[in-house]
Amino acid sequence: MLEQMITRVPERWREVAELLAAPIIWIPRLQRMLLDFFLDSSSGWITAAKLFFLLFPVLLGIAAIWCTQLSIYTLPFRSRRIAFVSTMLVTWWDGARAVWLYWVGMFRMAAVVAGWVFSLTRMAVKMILEALHQVILIPFTVTGRMTSEYFQPGVPWIAFVMLVFWCMLETTIFTYTLFPTVSEVLSDMVGAEQIPRLAGPVLWFFLFLLIMGSFACVQALVEAVQKREFKFIVQIVLVELFVMIFEVMFLYRELVDAITPWIAQQTGDKFRPGIGFTLSLATFGWVGVRGMTWFLFGRYGTPPLLAFISRQPMEGTEGRAMARDLPKTATAWWRAPLEDFKREVGWLHEKSDELLEYLALPVIHLIAAALNFALVVLTGHPLFSLPFRGLKEVMETREALAGMQQLQPRKQGNV
Repeated sequence: MLEQMITRVPERWREVAELLAAPIIWIPRLQRMLLDFFLDSSSGWITAAKLFFLLFPVLLGIAAIWCTQLSIYTLPFRSRRIAFVSTMLVTWWDGARAVWLYWVGMFRMAAVVAGWVFSLTRMAVKMILEALHQVILIPFTVTGRMTSEYFQPGVPWIAFVMLVFWCMLETTIFTYTLFPTVSEVLSDMVGAEQIPRLAGPVLWFFLFLLIMGSFACVQALVEAVQKREFKFIVQIVLVELFVMIFEVMFLYRELVDAITPWIAQQTGDKFRPGIGFTLSLATFGWVGVRGMTWFLFGRYGTPPLLAFISRQPMEGTEGRAMARDLPKTATAWWRAPLEDFKREVGWLHEKSDELLEYLALPVIHLIAAALNFALVVLTGHPLFSLPFRGLKEVMETREALAGMQQLQPRKQGNV
């Protein structure tokens, strides 16, 4: 563009124009050469490396050259020329340091990012391994906690669940054996061939209550014997006898009758069980079943069942209430992870500000150096004192401008 403007100047003034434009006429050619240097690359990686490492320093160099060459035209009109030239040279020194700090800052940022990536990767791997470790140890941890808690004084939940399950199982068996007889009796009573569908569930619930009541009677007998209440022992023995007769006659007898054909088949019809044999076998079955279930889980599961029904605390053998051992200080499980998360968020905010400073300062140094060149040409004083120690100094631009406006020029002799 400058060459075209010179060619339009009359020929007699062309040499003067070329002399006047000599300080800056070569700068556009230098810019074209630098542009070709950036665009002429064999691969995209080389172009990216040139742009990353050289673009901002080259732009600073071009701005510095323009400001320096243009300041030549102002020298005849300036006072304190030696101070101006010294300031310009110091500004060039600051620009060179800014370029060096840019490259050092880029390598520093790359090293910091690599370190953070390595740290985050290591933390992620560590967390994954710890999670796998916790998943593997979950069965052992849960088993240990359940064992430690179960053997503490408290409600024997396993015995309670086993008792309820056994009552349900025994109820189901007796419902299956009694349902044909009950169906026949109900059909004769109502005079209908089909009984209601609710007869089965009602019979099951009725037998379930009777079987649980049988365990409750055994528990009452045991407590009476332990407390040596002889009058109550006689009463409860009579009640238990009636309970046994009822269950033997209506429950266990039906079960024995169900297996009687199998007994006759195995003996070749040589042995036909009578009523005495059937009732004796049913009685032995009741005593054996009640004895085995009582000593296995009934004596531990029946007190919680009665306490649950009556909503009263369980009484120990010494008459003391068996209180559940609760921890004195219930620490919320989510507090520790929440505190760790807060610390991690604070660390990320701090490191993000540090990363922003690492990323911004190298480029800001170059921009500040370019502005210093322009302000040296305009005012004779640089605006910024390079290098910056942090982003806080960059934010003090308004204070620097206010300080420059307060500078009063002093009249001195020309040098």
